[in-house]
Amino acid sequence: MKSKNVARRAVARLLGAAVLSAALIGVAPAGAQAATPTQAALSTQALQTSSVVAVAQPTLKRGDSGPAVRTLQKKLNALGYWTGGTADGQFGGNTEQAVLALKKVARLPRDGIAGPKVWRALADGVRPKARSSRGHVIEVDKKRQVLKIVDDGRVRFTLNTSTGSGQQYSSQGTTRVASTPSGRYRVYRQIDGVRHAPLGVLYRPKYFNGGIAVHGADSVPAYPASHGCVRVSNAAVDWIWNTGKMPIGTRVRVY
Repeated sequence: MKSKNVARRAVARLLGAAVLSAALIGVAPAGAQAATPTQAALSTQALQTSSVVAVAQPTLKRGDSGPAVRTLQKKLNALGYWTGGTADGQFGGNTEQAVLALKKVARLPRDGIAGPKVWRALADGVRPKARSSRGHVIEVDKKRQVLKIVDDGRVRFTLNTSTGSGQQYSSQGTTRVASTPSGRYRVYRQIDGVRHAPLGVLYRPKYFNGGIAVHGADSVPAYPASHGCVRVSNAAVDWIWNTGKMPIGTRVRVY
């Protein structure tokens, strides 16, 4: 009796699978009721929808390309995470920096890979808040390691940055701590070119606190790594210069 029951359950499972498969293609197996046109259409639509979601939201990284990357770039740009200004479908350095900035704001693991949590953060509209409420201000958030371009309390753009490492270093016979002091400043000097400073190369620096500047760098890691300056990518600082985002006199708030 037990073996007969097992056999009956197995047949039932097979028949159920056949009915489900038939419903998806609109054909009924022998002995089963055919799916109605409406049921078949709904099943086909569900499959198409799930397929679109799977294709549109893959895990992406530097070097990838295609429509999914273009969608990612458009969503990043819409929230102010600068990817270079255009959605070209190429996951390069600018897109990687934008993903890294978003992940910092969303408190996700700090890397440039766009996985399911990045897509979710984009769908949720995750973006940072401003500390300032009036005027045009460059805000440097040391905890999140992002630079925000703010107008009247609204964050317009968010860039990945790297500030003072907090580590000791020696220069010209003196030992110092690499720090980016908090405070309120203004841009007072700038160099439209490359400065070979004692502590390294600064690309198109905009100084706001003594020798501390926002400048372009070849390396802008996910963590504090500078001697005190505020690093952004070379492409980002070119954009800042070319669009007049940080002229002499611009307020800078570091916290």
